Amino acid sequence: MAGVAESSPDNNRSAHLDLYAAGMCTLCLVHCIVLPLAGTLLPIAGLVSEDELVHKILVLMAAPATLWLVYKTALHKRNSTFIYLALSGLTLLVIAAFVESLAKYEVSLTVAGATILGASHLQRWLRIRRYRRAHAESF
Repeated sequence: MAGVAESSPDNNRSAHLDLYAAGMCTLCLVHCIVLPLAGTLLPIAGLVSEDELVHKILVLMAAPATLWLVYKTALHKRNSTFIYLALSGLTLLVIAAFVESLAKYEVSLTVAGATILGASHLQRWLRIRRYRRAHAESF
């Protein structure tokens, strides 16, 4: 846990960004898995689940938070696990959303990317929480 900065307003914002990015990953999973299933029951859900623009928007919403947190984490030379997983997951999501030649693998790439990216943000958030709890008595 060495190298994790103590509680500060900036770290609180980072923790919120981790939760935001994990939420965007969850929306990607819902878009790729739940909406197609619901589309068989509700036609409007089927239309939303097939709209490629939705996937692109979700990726573009998650990318800035992820890239900012990767930058901040790399700047302080800590938590390389988060950096590698976050960049891997984000890369898979970008490929799934924007590389048309791999469209037949879109769902698989999205599920893998969103799972990896979401897990990386949750790992980072939990790591910061554990550090704060372990050092709460010293503040």
